[in-house]
Amino acid sequence: MTESRDDRENLHQILTMNYEIARKLLVDQTIITEEYPDALLMRMQKGKPPVPGQITSILLALKVVFEGLKEDTTLERDLAYALYQLSVKTQHLFAAGRKAGIDWPPLLKEDLVRIAQAAESIFSDDWHTLH
Repeated sequence: MTESRDDRENLHQILTMNYEIARKLLVDQTIITEEYPDALLMRMQKGKPPVPGQITSILLALKVVFEGLKEDTTLERDLAYALYQLSVKTQHLFAAGRKAGIDWPPLLKEDLVRIAQAAESIFSDDWHTLH
C-alpha cells in the first residue's frame, strides 16, 4: 500500500502535535461547511464514517489539550463548544444515523464514548482512563 502526501502530512501533524495544533484540530472537526468535507461532524451528518486515523487524531488532540490546559480555570468559548459538539452532537448523529439505517463501523460508538470521556476530563481537570 502506498502512502499519499496527505497521509504523510497527517502523520507529521500527529507526531508534532502541540497545544495550538491540537486545539485547531478539535475545532476544525466541528466545522460543518463544504470547506471542511472531512470534519467529523460533516462526515457523520452525511452518514459517512470517520476517515482512517481521524478518531485516533482526535483522541490524541484531546489529551494534548488536556495537558495544555492543566490547572487553567477557563476555556475559550470556541474550544468549549467544539468539545461539546464532539462529545454530545456526534453521539446524537450516531443515534440518528443508526435509526435511519446507516451501518456505522463496529467500534464507532465506543470511540465516541472515549471522545466524550476525554472531553469530560478536560472540563473536570482530571484525566479519566479511557476504556
